[in-house]
Amino acid sequence: MKKLFSIMAIAALVFAGSFNTTAAQTMPANVQSLVTAATVTIVQDEEAASAEESLGFHQEMKKRFIEGGPGFMGIVLLCLILGLAIAIERIIYLNLSTTNTQKLAENVEDALKSGGVEAAKEVCRNTKGPVASIYYQGLDRADESIDAAEKAVIAYGGVQMGQLEKNVSWISLFIALAPMLGFMGTVIGMIIAFDKIEAAGDMNPSLVAGGIKVALLTTVFGLIVAIILQIFYNYIIAKIDSIVNSMEDASITLIDMLVDYKNKK
Repeated sequence: MKKLFSIMAIAALVFAGSFNTTAAQTMPANVQSLVTAATVTIVQDEEAASAEESLGFHQEMKKRFIEGGPGFMGIVLLCLILGLAIAIERIIYLNLSTTNTQKLAENVEDALKSGGVEAAKEVCRNTKGPVASIYYQGLDRADESIDAAEKAVIAYGGVQMGQLEKNVSWISLFIALAPMLGFMGTVIGMIIAFDKIEAAGDMNPSLVAGGIKVALLTTVFGLIVAIILQIFYNYIIAKIDSIVNSMEDASITLIDMLVDYKNKK
């Protein structure tokens, strides 16, 4: 059955080809030229459509960015670059500041039981991160009193929190600034468009279409920059909150360890 269908399909193709050849030969010359021109036009349209479809997202964004003009678009791009630079620096710093708090507490407790305060401080020296620094400050005041150690932990915890939040406010500034710059570019573009209408004396769409297009592009790119930076900003804030919670839990654990150490001493 499959062979029969294959034979019939081949025969139909041969018949269609011969019919097209015969029809083409019997056509007048002017009709043939019209058919050829129409065929070439269709092929060119299909090639243009395929070229537009093959235009990637990045190429389209680059094209629209250039159409938006170098003025406000350059400032919006600068906001994106600076905001991303600060965000990446903060993400790297926060990831390096993240430690296994539970494991550190166990190591400090074991060192405190076996070698005393100096051994516990040595463990904190060999561990990176704000939690280890807080442990070290608390242990450094352990010989004085529990209250002194607690005050040192609280005070140094505030210092470490400030280090974690360093430069984060600049990201929020760029998040607010980018769309405002886009809106300003939109307003200025609309003013230019109306100036062209006034100078021309009539409402010709071709006179104002370019200005309105440029104005809207600045708003779009300003919003895109704000959205991108907002995602990074929320991640950074969530990471800071996680580290701060770990610092608070570690501070309570350290005070409890020092109380037990003082009682057993």
